[in-house]
Amino acid sequence: MSVDDGRAATWEGNPVRSYHEQPVLKKPIWTWEIPTYFFTGGLGGASAGLAQLAELQGNGVLARRAWTTAAAAAAVSPTLLISDLGRPKRFLNMLRMFKVSSPMSVGSWILVAAGTCNATVTLNAWTGALPRLRQIAAPAGALLGLPMSTYTAALVANTAVPAWHEARRELPFVFASGAALSAGAAALITTPPAYAAPARRLALGAVVCEMVSSMMMEHRLGEHARPYKEGLAGKLGWARRLSMVAGAAMLHRRGESSHLAAAGAGSMLLAGALAKRWQVFRAGVQSATDPGNVIGPQRAAVERGEGHGAVRR
Repeated sequence: MSVDDGRAATWEGNPVRSYHEQPVLKKPIWTWEIPTYFFTGGLGGASAGLAQLAELQGNGVLARRAWTTAAAAAAVSPTLLISDLGRPKRFLNMLRMFKVSSPMSVGSWILVAAGTCNATVTLNAWTGALPRLRQIAAPAGALLGLPMSTYTAALVANTAVPAWHEARRELPFVFASGAALSAGAAALITTPPAYAAPARRLALGAVVCEMVSSMMMEHRLGEHARPYKEGLAGKLGWARRLSMVAGAAMLHRRGESSHLAAAGAGSMLLAGALAKRWQVFRAGVQSATDPGNVIGPQRAAVERGEGHGAVRR
């Protein structure tokens, strides 16, 4: 519950009051571009990995389409970041230095490097240009796809927002499985079923992993999981589950024989993956505006003798 919806803040059923009933934390000011970037970044990173694996298996049709998806997603992602920042110069300023302790700095460099590699491989795949450079760019792009799929989880977890920070152990697994799901689903749309078997296996396996990791995260969060189940975040969670279950069922039943059915299943799975990113984003906003999620755990720790404070007995 947040102070924005007019209800009193609570923690474990007990009322929690803040100064003049105001939020303790400032809610994230990111706009729609950032949760969408969480999705496109994961899609691009995992698609590069899928493309490289398909090449190693001799599946050139799937590899070419997956590399194209990776390049397109990597091209859209900086555009979304620049749109949120307001000016391109601000994005370029993020590249003036490389700071290992900053997820944003590391992520910016990963995004640029991965995008360059993916574009090089895609150009070669469709035109045959830059064959020598491609030999380096392909494995590099696949390798960079791993942190590209998960660094945004570290980015949001490295904040004071309770719903994100307390989920720091599970969020990378949630984002990684969601990225794999996105890559498999996108390949189902663009690839004929005869060449899409690896994408089908990836999508179905990622659905299971994403749902299990999400349930484990919410279970361990306990009371901190409340923002994920209420308000807009809760509705997005239900939409995600419905899309994933329906998409997985259609894919399992008809995805191997019908490209139309596979494309429909892939579209529903992509919608579910996008809804998950938005659910995480909205849960963070709701958590930051609810004093109960900030003050409640602190007071509970003091009462248990695990912290310092005036109310300790």
